[in-house]
Amino acid sequence: MVVENAHIVPVRGEEIPSGHLVIEGDRIAAVGPGPAPYAPGEAERIDGSGCLATPGLVNTHHHLYQWAAQGVTPDGTLFEWLVASYRLWARMDAEVVSGAATAGLAWLALSGCTTSSDHHYIFPKGRGDLFEAEIEAARAVGLRFHPCRGSMDRGASRGGLPPDEVVEDIDEILGATEEAVRKYHDPSFGSMLRVAVAPCSPFSVSGELMIRSAELARSLGVRLHTHGAETADEDEHCVEQFGVLPVDYLDRLGWLGPDVWLAHCVHLTDKDVRRFAETGTGVAHCPSSNGRLGAGIARISDLLAAGAPVGLGVDGAASSEMTPLAGEIRMAMLMQRARYGPRALTARQALETATLGGARCLGREAEIGSLEPGKLADVALWRLGGFHAAIDDPVVAFAYGATPPLARLLVGGRTVVDSGELRTVPGDAAARAGADAHRRLRTGDHV
Repeated sequence: MVVENAHIVPVRGEEIPSGHLVIEGDRIAAVGPGPAPYAPGEAERIDGSGCLATPGLVNTHHHLYQWAAQGVTPDGTLFEWLVASYRLWARMDAEVVSGAATAGLAWLALSGCTTSSDHHYIFPKGRGDLFEAEIEAARAVGLRFHPCRGSMDRGASRGGLPPDEVVEDIDEILGATEEAVRKYHDPSFGSMLRVAVAPCSPFSVSGELMIRSAELARSLGVRLHTHGAETADEDEHCVEQFGVLPVDYLDRLGWLGPDVWLAHCVHLTDKDVRRFAETGTGVAHCPSSNGRLGAGIARISDLLAAGAPVGLGVDGAASSEMTPLAGEIRMAMLMQRARYGPRALTARQALETATLGGARCLGREAEIGSLEPGKLADVALWRLGGFHAAIDDPVVAFAYGATPPLARLLVGGRTVVDSGELRTVPGDAAARAGADAHRRLRTGDHV
């Protein structure tokens, strides 16, 4: 495949106002100015005139099952929203997860996402294999997938927030987590499926589970993920329960390091920012969800200036209804500017967090996140004609207003979206699957 005449933003390296991409198999073979110097075999040629070529976007935090629970407690805080949601989520089964994940991943693809993580931490007994259900959905949609085997073992009777009926036994958790890693994790270059270990949060997980999960993940050579420092309520909870703020608590448990990325991190001290940079701990920034729940504005500009890895995430659809990943680029940029001024985060910096920054969080910066020869051919091609043509700078046109139409989305050189339509699964079928999952969960007919 050859893309020509596009404005190419490699993210790492100089922009090319009119250039080419040559793709052979699942890799990028060449990137440069002007027409392509060669075309492999019977190459498909794509005229990128009037288009912006970027790396595929990387979603570093999600809860796909929540597509089936959108609109719950629309005006609540995080803790109020969670309390209202836990018992509803406890009804889910593999069919609900399959439909919700299909809809959520299809929606991500239509917003330029080529790689997505997912944090699934509720496993009702006797409801089928929920983890496998979302993995199969990702295979069907065609996205590179990083499911995180989550868990909760600290229910209300032990000082946690979730009701006791939605938590698991610690040994059961560790056994199921190890099984998921050994069954599904593929560490090879170009892998479509990698698994992380992901206890849910300090207010739903015991310190013992956090420590043993970290030991398990490091013995298996996989990454660690959890929520951290999301709200002021969490700060108060951690001080009351553990005597320290969330990041100090995570540090005490061995949960900072280059193999860890944390979701949200809204409430950080200056010391926290320095520790993230020193340890290489990544942050999944979810600006729309943070705004929806009134959690605050994360110190992303400070983290980037310090050198910490920062990626973007849409978070669960139940706390960030139908948020497109491309839209989080604009939201992140505007929130930082609202707090710190108009130079706090540029359009190009925001795009980098959504691509190479996300790849760093997932430990895949050598494979994805920038358009370079030898990297995987995960590419988004955006149309900047029509109304967008009134802005001279294509990156500003892309980031400042409504997301432009998606002309083509490639995952490892395979077309997933063409002219704004899914080519792997029918878009209307994916939408129906999500709506059916919502009805099934809300009515509880399957329980």
